[in-house]
This record gives sequence, structure tokens and C-alpha cells, in this order.
Amino acid sequence: MSLDRAPWMGFVASRIAMALAALAAWPVSAQPVDATYPAKPVRVIIGLAPGGASDTQARLFAQKLTESMGRPFVVDNRAGASGTIAYMAVAKSPPDGYTLMAAAAGHSTTPLFFPKIPYDPVRDFAPISLVVQAPFLLVVHPSIPARTARDFIALARARPGLLDFGSAGLGTATGLAVEMFRIMAGVKVTHVPYKGISQATIDTMAGQVHAMFSNPLGSLPYVKSGRLRALAVSSARRSIVLPDLPTVAESGVPGYEAATWHGWLAPAGTPVAIVSRLNSELAKVAKASDVAGKLAADGGEPVGSTPEEFSRFLLTDVARWRKVVRESGMALDQ
Repeated sequence: MSLDRAPWMGFVASRIAMALAALAAWPVSAQPVDATYPAKPVRVIIGLAPGGASDTQARLFAQKLTESMGRPFVVDNRAGASGTIAYMAVAKSPPDGYTLMAAAAGHSTTPLFFPKIPYDPVRDFAPISLVVQAPFLLVVHPSIPARTARDFIALARARPGLLDFGSAGLGTATGLAVEMFRIMAGVKVTHVPYKGISQATIDTMAGQVHAMFSNPLGSLPYVKSGRLRALAVSSARRSIVLPDLPTVAESGVPGYEAATWHGWLAPAGTPVAIVSRLNSELAKVAKASDVAGKLAADGGEPVGSTPEEFSRFLLTDVARWRKVVRESGMALDQ
């Protein structure tokens, strides 16, 4: 699939800018809190199967909102079609605050590959809050003669095309992280996309592939046991979970930044008072000490942003990955 077939990419920045302008016009702090909301259970849709880090985080926040807001927040997993089934369900729901989206990094990237999706990722959603961010770990098989990311880059340059780099698949967050690393570090590595992160991790531990970017939840136990070696974190700043591990940017690739994230969205047109109430409650949950501890166990770091901050984050996120997709020439089979 050619990127020329993705017409929305040329104007996504302007769409997000329009959304930001609209958000800026909202007098959020002056809006009265809707004391009647929620008056019934709230459905929280997630476009992933149960069990992963995003699902775990969605359930944690939903449980805490149930406790604080007095009505059930029920997680509804709708996996399939790269999450588009779930996003479409939310986009087409009434904007009354009773159907929400527990979104992940695919919100920014899926439309880059599926230009005919029946919803607009900017126009059809109201940002509520970015609640969690988590860096990836750059890990290698212990047989690789590299103790740092700088060592690995030097090795890759000395052996162009001979090092294999696994990922959860083309178009996934880890797949995009590989492509950005290849471009920004100026190395020739062979990208080996799997159909999920678990098999990529297994094959990296077995030495079938040499390196990968992994979610800390899946790889930290193997790093601690010596079956994988962690070289760096992919975030712009060092992780609060692994403060002694340098970033890729510190290791010779200035400006490198890749992370997975978890945020909440509502259908466009949801009343500002409801968005404000949800934002306030989600921020409280994100800042709770017991929640931070549980997130840290998964490699996550709490955020709890405002709607405006989340919109700016999405603008940056979309622009970053659009550039990577264009420069890498990636395409997904349709």
C-alpha cells in the first residue's frame, strides 16, 4: 500500500490544530461539574485482547473510577482490525459520556496504514487525559558483544544487514520504534516483524533474532534472569522505573524518542462538563501512590494530563510517526 493512498495524512496536522483551537476555547475551569454524571454504568472500550499492559491499565483505572464515581466503569475488549473496530464503536456512540475509549499508541499510527477507516482519528474524538506512558527497552541476546546501545550501534555499522531486529509487527509501536532507530542511528539492520510481542521475545531469548524493543512488562523478568540484556530505554528521559539505564538518545542517537501510552477519549461532542469531570477523576487516579506502584510493576509512568495537553501530545505523536513511515517506506498488506 502506497502512502499516497493515505489522504488524511496531508491534513491531519491541521485537523489536530483545529481541535486544539476548539479545546483552547473551552472554559474548562469555569465549567460547572455535572453532579448527575454518571447516572448509570459507563462502558470503556479497548481495541486489544485481555491480558496486555494496556488492558491491565484500562482495568485498573476503570476500577478506581468505579470506586470514586459510584457507578460501574466496565471494560469492553473489542480486538481485531488493528483496533479500528473499537475506535469505530466509540466514534459512532452517543456523546453522552457513557461510552469511552481506553486508547493506546495505535490511535496515532493505525490511520497511517488504513486510510479508509470509517472514522476520523481527530474529528471524531474528544481527548480526556493521557494517563500513562511507558518506554520500550532495547534488549539483546546475551551472546551479542554489546553492553550499551552505543556498542550495539557500532556493531550494527560494522556488520551492515547482518543483525536481526525483532518487533511485534509492521505498523505496531515496536515495529515503528525499530524503523525510527534504523533511520536515526544510520544502521542497516534486518527488521523481522512477528505477529505479536510474545513470539518476538521468545526468539530473541533463543538467539533467533539479535535485538528488539520490548515492553518492560514482558522483558524485565528475563533481563533480571540474564536471558536478555537491556541496553537502553527508548523514552526521551530516563525511566523512573530503571533510572540507571541510559536512553537511546544519550547513547548516540540524539532526539530519539519512542514510547507506548495509554489515554482516555470520548466521542466528539461530549459535554465539556463531563470531559472535565472525567479528567479530574483520572488525574487523581494517576497520581495515587498505590496506582503508581502498580504501573511501575508494568514499566509504566503516571501522567494525568489535561485535555489540552493530551491534544498537543497527539499532534506531536502523529507527526513523529508520519515522518518515520514516509522515510522508511513501510507498508502493510491489505
